[in-house]
Amino acid sequence: MSGPLVLPLAACGNNSASGSGDTIKIAYQRNMDNKTRIMDNYLAVVKKQFEKANPGKKVQLVPIQAAENDYYSKIQLMMRSPRTAPDLVYEDTFLINSDIASGYLRPLDGYLKDWADWNQFVPTAKAAAKAQDGKTYGVPDGTDTRGLWYNKQLFKKAGLPTDWQPKSWDDVLDAARAIKKKLPGVTPLNVYTGKAAGEATSMQGFEMLLYGTGKDPLYEPSSKKWVVGSKGITDSLGFVQKVFKEKLGPDVEDALDANFGNTVATELLPSGKLAINLDGSWLGNNWIKTGGKPWPQWSTVLGQAAMPTQTGDAPGKVSLSGGWTWAIPTKAQNPDLAWKFIKTLQTKDNAAEYDVRSANIAVRKDVAADPAYQKSMPGIDFFTGLVKYTYYRPALPAYPKVSTAIQEAMEAVTTGEASPQKAAKTYADAVKSATDGATVDRAGG
Repeated sequence: MSGPLVLPLAACGNNSASGSGDTIKIAYQRNMDNKTRIMDNYLAVVKKQFEKANPGKKVQLVPIQAAENDYYSKIQLMMRSPRTAPDLVYEDTFLINSDIASGYLRPLDGYLKDWADWNQFVPTAKAAAKAQDGKTYGVPDGTDTRGLWYNKQLFKKAGLPTDWQPKSWDDVLDAARAIKKKLPGVTPLNVYTGKAAGEATSMQGFEMLLYGTGKDPLYEPSSKKWVVGSKGITDSLGFVQKVFKEKLGPDVEDALDANFGNTVATELLPSGKLAINLDGSWLGNNWIKTGGKPWPQWSTVLGQAAMPTQTGDAPGKVSLSGGWTWAIPTKAQNPDLAWKFIKTLQTKDNAAEYDVRSANIAVRKDVAADPAYQKSMPGIDFFTGLVKYTYYRPALPAYPKVSTAIQEAMEAVTTGEASPQKAAKTYADAVKSATDGATVDRAGG
């Protein structure tokens, strides 16, 4: 759920981000397509509220238009110095522990203990913002789930059921093969892959497969070790190999383009050029009136299906959930004012407004029960229903490095540079190095 900028040099240069005594600076990601302005528009509303309620105080928005991995790098660079650190930063939950280890974020427990609204947040959302030291470093503003979006019109033309609910990986591949055979010119299936797509590759791609292969397939909490050498890892890479070897997916050069996610959402799906897309619950916000590609018919053209487990084993469905938080950098100049802004962002009404605008899954109990939220977006009930099946990435400092190893393995099988077995071996070596050998080898398992 992100997109690329060319960041003005000032945004990472001297003096650009740190706030003055009466001004807070807020850094967040702006979508690469230069059209989708959900966060910009929402923050503009909250900025107006905040400045009216706090005379003499100013909010400066610092949008960072960058691909996801580039955004992470830019905010980490900004947070290193008091001269450039923003007062508030939009932080992906998977980065929290690595950024804490780097000394970039400050704990919020002192603020949270006096904030009654914190009781409204669901436990899983709170856990996603909590570090290994037991302290909380961010306030989440929503979560997401992932599944299969499919074009019912294309399915009908290909003789496939329009109420499609696949029960195994083979069902997904067989539907893609039917599309390829009967509808030339249509891309049958998109699975995000490669280094350029960043975390979309790891979550929407590899982990949506891997978590359907068995218990604790990525990290083993009991031993506190990362899994390598498993059949599940090789099989997940094998699925990706089949997609590209059989030409069921997009052209490789397109799939490896950093902006391909925007292409999928604003071109391929609306034009009927993509039949099945393994993606997130937020896609609909591209097609509403204020989205980057308004598409009034999408709610009737597209269906949603849960991603099945590999062979249909219980519970039969797989989803991954992420989420973003508002965090205060260690070197922020105005942490108290930044906290006050977080509280304004997270009033019940403002939280509901953002979740509706962004097609986020609510993390506040009072927002989840709000009728306006429940009716906000076609499909929101489907994706909210996947929460019971969902998994969260291991919130550990090593995860970003493991994720990079995933992306490299995915790219290797996508391009044909490596077999699934060879890519799995390279992945194992990279994870062993990234985690100082904290791995468990399930070879032959």
